[in-house]
Amino acid sequence: MGRTALLLGVDGGGTGCRARLADLNGQVWGEGAAGPANIRFGLKESFAAVLRATDECLEQAGLSLADTEIVACLALAGASEPTHLAAARAYNLPFAHTILTTDAHAACVGAHGGRNGGIIVIGTGSVGWGIVGGREYRVGGWGFPVSDEGSGAWLGCEAARRVLWAYDGRTPWTGLLKRVLERFDGDPHAIVRWMGQARPRDFAVLAPLVLEYAARDDTAARELLRGAAHHIDVIAERLATLGVPRLALAGGLASGIEPWLAAATRELLVSPEGDALSGALHLARLEAEAMALSQPAARRG
Repeated sequence: MGRTALLLGVDGGGTGCRARLADLNGQVWGEGAAGPANIRFGLKESFAAVLRATDECLEQAGLSLADTEIVACLALAGASEPTHLAAARAYNLPFAHTILTTDAHAACVGAHGGRNGGIIVIGTGSVGWGIVGGREYRVGGWGFPVSDEGSGAWLGCEAARRVLWAYDGRTPWTGLLKRVLERFDGDPHAIVRWMGQARPRDFAVLAPLVLEYAARDDTAARELLRGAAHHIDVIAERLATLGVPRLALAGGLASGIEPWLAAATRELLVSPEGDALSGALHLARLEAEAMALSQPAARRG
């Protein structure tokens, strides 16, 4: 009895990863989730998360890796950096065939069904991605703290920065800033100790507080969201200049940031057709079809 041919799509970011297993007809067989899968912070940790999420998919499908022949598209944060991508490609994975790309690329493909369009991902990090006439464009997303402006990590870092400003007397205390300091037991030195070890996802934990307090008309929170929206507007403007005809938003903070965006950005926005998982499966399907076409006629027949 032959092995079952399946497609696997994985969307891995700084906070967690999701996986979806489907057949060649698009029928979903299983879904799974696990921890962070940003390869910039370690291949072993990232691929362990990918395999845990894959195991959940297979368990739902009542299958094992030994029963299947999987073409996988792993769309992972950090995969746009050539050194990290090369190391990931050299990693021994248990799939029949694996392609690696960025989570932003897969999100863009999913949002527009593989057609021309762009996406701005606003989650733990931020990045803009566009596809025009088969050509791909990337704006931002170089990695926190030197990039990823407007993201959850950026918001969390800026909130912590303003707590220290308030402690110095350089800016007024607000409810948000007091709440953030409480998380560190009222000790500004604890913030300094924490930030030396904190990863982007740790900073991003503070972002929901910014949204919460902005809804309460907190001046610091509103200032931060205006700043985040400005950074997203700049990404949108650049993508539009590159010829991207429409944009979708994705990521855990997208809905919270959208009301703060400029009118020119909102005019470009469309609802995404799918997410990064559907985009990864789309890319996996294209790869499987290309592999089938490249096989000798005797093997196909």
